[in-house]
Amino acid sequence: MKFSIPIIAVLLLFSLNVLPQQKTSLFSVSTAKPVDQVNVFLGSSADHGQMSPAASYPFSMLSIGPQTYPKTHTGYEYLAKKFEGFTHNRFEGVGCQGSGGNIFIKPFLGTDPAQSELIKATEKAGPGYYEVGFENKIKASFTVLGKAGKHAYQFPVGAKGFYLDLGYAFNGAFVAEEHEVNGNTVSGWITSRTTCGVGKYKLFYYLEMGENVSWKVLGEHKLIATLQSGITSAGINIALSSVSVAAAKASINKNPFAAVKAQSREDWNANLSKIAVNGDLESAKLFYSLLYRTMQSPYVISETDGTYRNTKGEEQKDKEIRYNGWAIWDNYRTQLPLLSLIAQDRYAGMVSSIADLYQSGKKDYAGQNEPSNTVRSEHAIVVLLDAYRKGYPVDFNKIADSLVKEVNGLDYKSPDKALESSYDNWALAEIFKILKNKEKADYYLAKALEYKKYWNKDFKDMSKNDVDRMQARGLYQGTIWQYRWFVPYDFKGLIELDGGEESYLAKLDEFFDRDLYNHANEPDLQVPLMYNVTKLGYKSQYWMHQLAADTVIQNYFNDNSRGIGSYIGKIYRNQPHAYLRTMDDDAGAMSAWYIFAASGFSPACVGWPVYYLNVPLFPTVTYKLPQGKTFKIETVNFSLKNKYIKEVFLNGKPFKKNYITQEDINGGGVLKIVASATPVKISDTENWISTIGN
Repeated sequence: MKFSIPIIAVLLLFSLNVLPQQKTSLFSVSTAKPVDQVNVFLGSSADHGQMSPAASYPFSMLSIGPQTYPKTHTGYEYLAKKFEGFTHNRFEGVGCQGSGGNIFIKPFLGTDPAQSELIKATEKAGPGYYEVGFENKIKASFTVLGKAGKHAYQFPVGAKGFYLDLGYAFNGAFVAEEHEVNGNTVSGWITSRTTCGVGKYKLFYYLEMGENVSWKVLGEHKLIATLQSGITSAGINIALSSVSVAAAKASINKNPFAAVKAQSREDWNANLSKIAVNGDLESAKLFYSLLYRTMQSPYVISETDGTYRNTKGEEQKDKEIRYNGWAIWDNYRTQLPLLSLIAQDRYAGMVSSIADLYQSGKKDYAGQNEPSNTVRSEHAIVVLLDAYRKGYPVDFNKIADSLVKEVNGLDYKSPDKALESSYDNWALAEIFKILKNKEKADYYLAKALEYKKYWNKDFKDMSKNDVDRMQARGLYQGTIWQYRWFVPYDFKGLIELDGGEESYLAKLDEFFDRDLYNHANEPDLQVPLMYNVTKLGYKSQYWMHQLAADTVIQNYFNDNSRGIGSYIGKIYRNQPHAYLRTMDDDAGAMSAWYIFAASGFSPACVGWPVYYLNVPLFPTVTYKLPQGKTFKIETVNFSLKNKYIKEVFLNGKPFKKNYITQEDINGGGVLKIVASATPVKISDTENWISTIGN
């Protein structure tokens, strides 16, 4: 009898603790919606992603979000209690202290906005909406659908209003504005400096409040809209355009707030459902929170009638939707290839928009008349080649002269620039092959092959004392160790330069054994995949799993330093401190890297429609494709301990390759990966290896 109570207690604890976990630990798209798994606060604190919880819409230039004190790059800090107001655009996840933050609005009580403090009491957000409650009983809610957004406010009885600063922008980037007040509306245009302050963009807007608003001008760009004291609820409609005030006005959405919020949520769910994962619930939450980040930019800049402005500010018209807002140097290896799969209805327009850049005087960074905020566009030529080989139309004849001009003007002054410029030369050689211009193809192929002399000069001898030093020899945000692998178009040649496969593998092993890899930035992002070109491909399977889902050691950070003390832990975490310290998401680049790793395949070399395989992070991952097709990746013997590929089957047949192609994916079907806890050290797979000139 003396043992009966403990036994009952143990059984009770077991039933309380285990059974609920069994009910809630798994996610399936058949029983839950991807949109409900998204944590928009991921990466929104300190320098751990530079993301915001702003109400947004897929590929919309409008995002309505809070401006806190203190703030991060996007104007928001998760831990901040004091709010300054709300703004209507931001470029998610990029560096240079961020950009955007136009059309500042602050709700206030009393008669002096400066004396009305907004101290956060409650906060809630999801895809398409954001809301916050303040200690003074003001509640603010926002939703975005397309280029239109809605504000909804709750106020206590008494004096109140809105303070507008049309000359506001993050980090003092405001340049100029003109506005007109007409009854309950304000409309006009604003020019601000782009990300990193290199160029300028111009946006048009139309904003309308409820009736019975009285206006007071405070300064050249500042207004107060006073509401009647008895009013306890108020709304604002707003829309943006790259074309004109009239176009912005035409986009205003007057439907009820709840209806717009619901439609935005459904549209987000449709986009997030392009990939269906089944498995661990917490893993699914992380997956969809990161997938959400891959769909923030580029921005739709054309109107429903097809009008848009190019990067010269000239008005154009086309049936195809146009986009702007590029961070190509950051995301051409991950986010754009992902969009080529999950946003195939949009990607042709994105490709045409990138090609358009060459017709309006493309620069590496922004121009002076951008139709939206933007960052940079190096390696756009590689993206165009990649898109063409994936079946997207690109009229290379139309832009060939501009491509030549760009490539002929490339910089070789620093070791990293020399390798990156060689990549673009290779892409141009491949494009001239497509155009059947052998003379020019041979010329640019020879230029691309010059990478070997630069590599031998700076990257062959790894005994020098500066090879693990950030920014040594003029490098940009990286080390000699991290940049030495950047020859994605000629891994075969790189192995030969490195003294053969054994020597190459020894260097690759040393790179990872000494924790020289830096996931906080893009320069060596492809290196975990680079065992795939050798007999030891299982080591790539190990590192892709480890970096995506397990504990790693990271020594380097994005502030051009080898950090004081190592970071030990997971890189991808579903929390405000989401990434490594100083690690930016870079317009979806780092999120897309995770999505690929979790799916079981990753781009081998942008410019070729090829993806290396690894064991997925879910038992099943299904890509929804055009024309009702699906591509399903099933993992047999799934366990997070089983990180190695034992064998692969495609549509029921043995698949003896370590890679799949875009054609394989678009063909639909089932890829079955049999996982193992032990590596297959003697493999009979066909290994894809890039080689120049073939």
